[in-house]
Amino acid sequence: MKEESVIKNYELVDDNTLDNTIRPETIEEYIGQSEVKENIKVFVEAAKMRGEALDHVLLYGPPGLGKTTLAFIIAHEMGTSIKTASGPSIEKSGDLAAILSSLEPGDVLFIDEIHRMPRYIEEILYPAMEDFSLDIIVGSEGNSRNIKIDLPPFTLVGATTRAGDLSSPLRDRFGIINKLQFYTIEELTDIIKRTSRVLDVSIDEEAAVELAMRSRGTPRIANRLFRRVRDFAMVKGDGIITLDITRDALDRLKVDKMGLDNTDRDLLSAIITKFNGGPVGVEALSSSIGEEVTTIEDVYEPYLLQMGLLKRTARGRVVTDKAYEVLGIPKTSKK
Repeated sequence: MKEESVIKNYELVDDNTLDNTIRPETIEEYIGQSEVKENIKVFVEAAKMRGEALDHVLLYGPPGLGKTTLAFIIAHEMGTSIKTASGPSIEKSGDLAAILSSLEPGDVLFIDEIHRMPRYIEEILYPAMEDFSLDIIVGSEGNSRNIKIDLPPFTLVGATTRAGDLSSPLRDRFGIINKLQFYTIEELTDIIKRTSRVLDVSIDEEAAVELAMRSRGTPRIANRLFRRVRDFAMVKGDGIITLDITRDALDRLKVDKMGLDNTDRDLLSAIITKFNGGPVGVEALSSSIGEEVTTIEDVYEPYLLQMGLLKRTARGRVVTDKAYEVLGIPKTSKK
């Protein structure tokens, strides 16, 4: 019954880009993040041997690296149910109380974007995480009273793209903290080939590698691009994803060989042409290209930094010599 509940919850959560059918359900099926995966496997087995709930888990890193998938895998491996919420959606103490009071012993509570949870909600969460109890105030001003509710042992899995935005008291209450890294070309190739098997679509080895190279080290992007290339293969070919079809499709989608898209190029070009290569503050950069600051910081910058195209300095963002080369813009001396 517990496993059926996990699967039922699994179907209700949308990752916004991935079909639930291509999510791995077990730790063995999960590709990449080897160190994180092996450590979680040990912690899960130890908790099961003791007959206890797993310690609270914090997963952080850029979007699309598999934090949500790992949360479901933890629940599956523990043989328990999972309930999900997002930080911004928990606005009142009653919202959190309703979620926590619905938990069964050993359940996993997954909170995405946990860094966006209001601080006064965090304070209610502290005793729940530490002592499995909930202290809430009910009633109107002048006629209020404190109620303490005992909770069953549970595991909180928090996911965030901004671990630095978490308060120290909240961060310190997680017993297991893992940072997810960008994936290698080999790992992404394996993920793409697994997706092709699950969706029953044939793909050539060279095409899988090409897709992996242009996927920014991110499984979510790899699977999204796979589905778009599949469309081209169905319409322009015989349904088989070949290297030629893959290159043609990705070129049409304006995704270059490094995985850079129009926004990446606009961002780098703006720093070069409008700010003489930098340094420039992220707010000024945001205004110049029409993207939100958080989108720049969470979605675009991590990969550009990883690829050595951008640097963060105390004075702002600066492009590297490699960025000039990639964009084909001659570097001129600053005045």
